[in-house]
Amino acid sequence: MQEIMWLVANSLRSIFLNKRRIISYVLVPLLGIFIAFLAYGKTGPSYLQTGIVDLDHTTISKNTASFIGSLKNVKTSKLAESEVRNKIASGALDCVIILEPGFSEAIIKGEKPEVQIVSIKGAQVTTYIKAYLNNYIGNLSSLSTASNGEVTLFNTLYHNYQESRFKVTTHSLKDTSNNNDMTIQTIGFLLMIMLNSAGGLSELILKEKENRTYFRIMSAPIDGKKYVLANVIVNMIIMTLQVVVTLTVMTKVFGISAGVPFWEMIGVMMFFSLVSVGLSLVITAFATTSNSASALQNLIITPTCLLAGCFWPVEIMPKAAQRIAEFLPQRWLLDTITELQKGHTLSSLSMNLVTLLSFALVFFIIAIYKFSRNNNVRSFL
Repeated sequence: MQEIMWLVANSLRSIFLNKRRIISYVLVPLLGIFIAFLAYGKTGPSYLQTGIVDLDHTTISKNTASFIGSLKNVKTSKLAESEVRNKIASGALDCVIILEPGFSEAIIKGEKPEVQIVSIKGAQVTTYIKAYLNNYIGNLSSLSTASNGEVTLFNTLYHNYQESRFKVTTHSLKDTSNNNDMTIQTIGFLLMIMLNSAGGLSELILKEKENRTYFRIMSAPIDGKKYVLANVIVNMIIMTLQVVVTLTVMTKVFGISAGVPFWEMIGVMMFFSLVSVGLSLVITAFATTSNSASALQNLIITPTCLLAGCFWPVEIMPKAAQRIAEFLPQRWLLDTITELQKGHTLSSLSMNLVTLLSFALVFFIIAIYKFSRNNNVRSFL
């Protein structure tokens, strides 16, 4: 045990005395936070710019226009019919609502009034307006049904409806989707850094063989198992530091709420740390030189991170790519965090954690088997 601790201390000393390695292992993961801010950092309210063309010019049509203007996150402006095409084409307005002549008369008669909604942005813009407008017109139609087509009675009911003192109190809930998206983006970038860091640290085994440091170490009372175990411990220490620093800066400095308790998030990330170490040892076991190990890392880590949704939502990828992502440990880790953000407990996600441990176990078994049969030490002589 004393020999292992000496190897660990020696490795950590060499890492933290090297400024480039400190930047690479500790500061580079923080770039994920800045990338997340660029992608999701817009926190101000967005408004639906809406134009209204009132061709009916009645009290009911004017009140309808006022109702639309009172909707939350909707800004309205009055337009002439001739301005509609230019405003929509130029993007100055998201949509235009046209109240056709006879709008009020149709409502009083209990008929469906003529309303046009013009937009080039599709249902994502018009659905919100349509929902509220249909509800408002439905209320007026109820007044028409109650008045049985009598204009005087309808006007009385309509006046009472407009002057109604009945109020609805609303309470806004904080939208946490932006914070959750930024967390996933940050963690996705961190996963790639952790995989690369683990690969770089395990690659030191090959480099020390190449420069013959490895053989000098083996001449001491230290065997290969202790040497590899020390490398694993150093890997875990560095990745724990990366996770703690990144999550601390994200939550305490930038004020991004992960939606998951701090220590619970760290615990989940430790499962992936084991996966990273296992994969790095597999790459080292199959590589013959440090250059080939670097090439294998680039060939494996970056593509799998892309497919797993580390840099964008996996839902936007083709179905075939989504099915491939289900066989990647990064996807299981991101899915676990997403489910925790939705309110699931860690115990209910035991299958996800078992799957991550299974990935790590398989990688370690492959690495141990390959190391035990590896007879290419002479290639470093």
